[in-house]
Amino acid sequence: MVFTPVIPSTGIVGWNFLQATYDRQLESFSNSAQISADNDYMVGKLSSPISVEEFLDDPRLRRTTMMAFGLEGEEWKRGFISKVLNEVNDPESSFLTRLNNSDYTNFAETLNPFDGQIRLSADAIAEISEQFKARSFRSAVGEADNDMRLNLNYQAEIGNLITNGSDAQTNMYRVLGSVPVRTVLETALGLPSDVSQLDIDQQVEIFQDALQSSFRIDDVNDLTSAENIERVIQRYSAISAISNGPSPSTPGATALTLLSGIGSTGSQNLFLSGF
Repeated sequence: MVFTPVIPSTGIVGWNFLQATYDRQLESFSNSAQISADNDYMVGKLSSPISVEEFLDDPRLRRTTMMAFGLEGEEWKRGFISKVLNEVNDPESSFLTRLNNSDYTNFAETLNPFDGQIRLSADAIAEISEQFKARSFRSAVGEADNDMRLNLNYQAEIGNLITNGSDAQTNMYRVLGSVPVRTVLETALGLPSDVSQLDIDQQVEIFQDALQSSFRIDDVNDLTSAENIERVIQRYSAISAISNGPSPSTPGATALTLLSGIGSTGSQNLFLSGF
């Protein structure tokens, strides 16, 4: 059984609640039987050298590891994953560069097979484990409220996409290449979704102008500050809530449902009583 994330409202109110309870909810989710078992299985398998072929032949290991790198739903692409892993250390291969997907690049460079063997340090395995639990939680949050999942993804990923060693244009390319991050930023800036049909350099210019006019941000690197991350998420939550219309149930009705235990497990009711 998996702990179901508690989100009592939509929009800014729901986001603030999720932020206030995030650590405790993540802990309860991570300790649930299914997530704990999957995490232990993954960690056990990666703790010893494993060949790329063994990795590819293990659907459970493939699924959990891909989840840890934000590649959930991609685990069925066995041939594609094989190419990513087998060419990451090939100096003559431009496959990852052409793919231009930061999640796949991180996945391949972390597993980093040598002579067909994946050998990971204890620190690397611990990081993969934490990412598996966090990303699995975000996925579960998305089943209840996809806006909240997008907010969590934006919060976690914006700092990984924007690096001080890259120029502003390159950083903006990375931001626009991430679907969840782009979705949040695009909505927060009030830009139409069909802007994606324009030439990429035009898109960069439009986003940069919108950042200045909406948030007084002249340098895309400033998006990584805690203050600006929260400003973008708050704006996204407000605009998205308005666009989606009123919730079928008011916050008061939702609270009543939670307190009465309707649709909740006993463990969740106990969890809520601690807030």
